[in-house]
Amino acid sequence: VTSSFLSLQVHAGGGGYDSHFSDDEGESSEKTLKRKHEEEILQKPFQKDRHSKVAHRSLHCSELDREEAKNRRAHLISLNAFERHKKFVGDYILYYGGKMADFNRVTANDKTDYDVLRENHRFLWKDEDEEDMTWEKELAKKYYDKLFKEYCIADLSRFKENKFGFRWRTENEVVSGKGQFQCGNKRCENQEGLKSWEVNFAYVEQGEKRNALVKLRLCPECSFKLNYHHKRKEVKAKAKSQRLSKENEKLSHKKKKRRKSSSSHSKKQKLGRDRDRSSSSCSSDDSQEPDKDAQASDEPEGQSEADHWRGPAPVVEEKSREEEFDDYFEDLFL
Repeated sequence: VTSSFLSLQVHAGGGGYDSHFSDDEGESSEKTLKRKHEEEILQKPFQKDRHSKVAHRSLHCSELDREEAKNRRAHLISLNAFERHKKFVGDYILYYGGKMADFNRVTANDKTDYDVLRENHRFLWKDEDEEDMTWEKELAKKYYDKLFKEYCIADLSRFKENKFGFRWRTENEVVSGKGQFQCGNKRCENQEGLKSWEVNFAYVEQGEKRNALVKLRLCPECSFKLNYHHKRKEVKAKAKSQRLSKENEKLSHKKKKRRKSSSSHSKKQKLGRDRDRSSSSCSSDDSQEPDKDAQASDEPEGQSEADHWRGPAPVVEEKSREEEFDDYFEDLFL
């Protein structure tokens, strides 16, 4: 190397090499130090340091896994239970192999609430039926308690075979008036000319024959179907005037009996007195008899003088409020 391009000098103390370009390198290092010093002065206390290094690969993988797990969790939450089950089954088959038919459940012995009700339903529950109650019987009994057992709903589709189906009314049918203000036939909604029928319903339930007396409200056409083979008993409402007249007849009959008994007793007393007394006293007694009869006629017809001394006056029973309501609704329900 010629001296014109590069001159090297050996320093005695340093033992190193030097060149003509060493001054330029010194100036650049000073500039960098100055710039760093200015950045430290201008840096804010809450400002983070600049990342001068690249993150490690494990940190990058953990951040990706966390983001992926977050997305999967959000996806699973958005699904319902059945779709979530299908997704897990599909993932299991995808990773471990198998067939979808292996996961199909046997549904031969499955029962719904309606099936349980049909098996354990009773048209009328007795005390014997409530023994050894299972959860199926309790479900059927709870449904039975919600029914209204005043009038029945009838199925007259097989009336020519003398076969009828009866059931009690539900709450919605009671509110709509079905079976009371509408025809009680299942497939009829007529509201005119309804009649009340009392039917002895013979049926077989749980292998046992039973009878029940039920009431129906049917239109003339459905009444003909009900009485197709033989006449049923028709329930007619009694007018209040007829009931009051019957009660008055009973009271008058009782009063007549009391009058006869009191008159016969008074005649016997008079005959005994006439025998003991003389003829003069007999004439005076005969003159006083019409006055006694007039006094007796002034007394009330229900009791005589002898009846007053026999005991306390008869107590007239007053009807309770429930009996008055029953009398009031008797005509309405028929």
